[in-house]
Amino acid sequence: MPRNVIHTEKAPKAIGPYSQAIHIGSLIYTAGQVGLDPATMELVPGGIEEQTRQVLSNLRNILEGAGSSVSLVVKTTVFLKDMNDFAKMNAIYAETFSENPPARTTVAVAGLPKGALVEIECVALTA
Repeated sequence: MPRNVIHTEKAPKAIGPYSQAIHIGSLIYTAGQVGLDPATMELVPGGIEEQTRQVLSNLRNILEGAGSSVSLVVKTTVFLKDMNDFAKMNAIYAETFSENPPARTTVAVAGLPKGALVEIECVALTA
């Protein structure tokens, strides 16, 4: 079964030795995305809400670049720097996954790349 590397200019380039996503079989596995603006490679200004919106935009662009969409996401993992941000992150997350949301795990972590407040990865079906 071929393993295809996914890359789009509409999402931040990898800041380490990893791919934006891998497509194998009928599944797409994304790398964790933080709230980096793809044009500047800097975190978007603001707090948890702005970063969550950017993270979800990055994931949407990666999935679309792989021929999928957020409606085909089956599992996400959310990493939060501060669990006190859960409600704010969750409200923004619900805007993207309003109907039939995917399974999800949310964990608090000691730190994230570039000082980000949130990171999200996902697994999606191909279209």
